[in-house]
Amino acid sequence: MVEIRKPAVAGQFYPGSKDGLQQQITDCFLDSRGCGIIPKIGSGEKDIKGLVVPHAGYIYSGAIASYAYHHLAAHGFAETFIILGPNHTGAGSGVSVMTEGMWETPLGNIPINSDLAQKIHTGIVDSDETAHRHEHSIEVQLPFLQFIAKEKMFDFVPVCMMMQDVETAAEVGLILVEAIQKTPKKTVVIASSDFSHAGFNYMSMPPEGMRVDSYAEKQDHLAIEKILALDPKGLIETVHDKSITMCGYGPVASMLTAAKKQGATKVELLKYGTSYEVHPNTSCVGYGALVVY
Repeated sequence: MVEIRKPAVAGQFYPGSKDGLQQQITDCFLDSRGCGIIPKIGSGEKDIKGLVVPHAGYIYSGAIASYAYHHLAAHGFAETFIILGPNHTGAGSGVSVMTEGMWETPLGNIPINSDLAQKIHTGIVDSDETAHRHEHSIEVQLPFLQFIAKEKMFDFVPVCMMMQDVETAAEVGLILVEAIQKTPKKTVVIASSDFSHAGFNYMSMPPEGMRVDSYAEKQDHLAIEKILALDPKGLIETVHDKSITMCGYGPVASMLTAAKKQGATKVELLKYGTSYEVHPNTSCVGYGALVVY
């Protein structure tokens, strides 16, 4: 019997019904903060190796995510995706891959690429589904992929990272590259991460006189500079040295490591925004959409 991982945040981070979810994703693309285009799968000139995509509730970060997914569609949708996300729940192993089964969303079920997942299950990467059971960072990417794919089939591998230090991120990145090189399928690595969590709610206060979204953006561009430079070690060190409250820096560093090993030479910042644009408050979260090729 195939194990089906039920959605953990349907009806919270995104609508729980098929029609409602399709409408909200459409709205994300057409929002004034979004890319303004409903994506169609094409075969553009960029050989995309990786993406950075936010993972908050769609009302806050979906419009920013639309830029990454429009780019993915325009330049050739992959056959399989490795989605790296941080571990917000504290459950499971330090680095956890789910190696079999399907993930359910209101748009249908998506199979895990078991062959690729087993190749990733080595070294520091444990096979552990408990880390994935209630984690949202990977789940929220799947409806966007389904929306783009329409009838096109694809599969994926979920990897959840509680450990995000330099050594762990580097090892995970090398494991990914070795696994990708052994699969015949076109594969893209998606690093799921929000950027700064700033303000009272997150105990990360801006300097006196600076608005919270300005502080988040200032902090985030220090991290983004390292991503644009294809510098995974520098990203992690900057996050620590500058106290940047970015939740998925390890997944981003691992994705960059894998992309560089596959010959990637360029990163583009497609869009940056914050939750303050949607809901001005004493706290906010930063979001960035980036493409690596």
